[in-house]
Amino acid sequence: MAFSGARKDRGELRIHESLDELRTDLADYIAELSEVSVKERGVFAIALSGGSLIGLMGKLCEAPYNKTVDWAKWYIFWADERVVAKNHADSNYKLAKDGLLLKVPIVPSHVHSINDSVSAEQAADDYEFVIRQLVKTRVISVSEISDCPKFDLIVLGMGPDGHVASLFPNHSVLNEKDQWVTFITDSPKPPPERITFTIPVINSASNVAVVVTGGNKAEAVHLAIDDVGPDYLSLPSRMVQPTKGKLVWILDMAAASKLDSAQFSN
Repeated sequence: MAFSGARKDRGELRIHESLDELRTDLADYIAELSEVSVKERGVFAIALSGGSLIGLMGKLCEAPYNKTVDWAKWYIFWADERVVAKNHADSNYKLAKDGLLLKVPIVPSHVHSINDSVSAEQAADDYEFVIRQLVKTRVISVSEISDCPKFDLIVLGMGPDGHVASLFPNHSVLNEKDQWVTFITDSPKPPPERITFTIPVINSASNVAVVVTGGNKAEAVHLAIDDVGPDYLSLPSRMVQPTKGKLVWILDMAAASKLDSAQFSN
């Protein structure tokens, strides 16, 4: 690891010299949280996003993780999803299924994907209903300070525009406080129809990891983490700030290259 440390109120930074090193650290991090959660609660409720994230999580399918992780205790959710068929190339579910779920012994009934045969609005409502039932049975914890679900881990990527999940800059859903899952039909990135966790749900998690690679995202990383003044407080990635949980940024050198006075030393 090139650098590991904290940045004011913006969580822990882990900056890696190579993608291989980043993948190993991400697998270690997730496996460790899984072990702690299973020990404490008997389950591990994890929410994933899409993009390059699943590929970066790929080491979990390899030794030793494929044998040492208690996969039967995992419950999988999506922090956001494109409202397309499950076998569509744009589906985050398909991405995770092909890249991870088929390669490890996760219980199929523990995988909670969206209903892809209804409207985006209905899909969001249905998904929130499923999550509410699992909060009732304590498969998912509940926040101590709100009625929000408290996922053990939410793993997010970030776009060059600073979006996380399907929460895009200057979009009205950033202000959603009551819904756990909401929908959009006008995503600036195709496909236009998506469901997404809201900011309060993300910020209620026990752990949130934002995994970012590539120089094209360096400016967005700078705006999300550094002290850049009030103008960027509404940047979606800047709004990720777990209330009682832990925030970790897992970056490669290129993504971290514009951070203020980053000390790239061990």
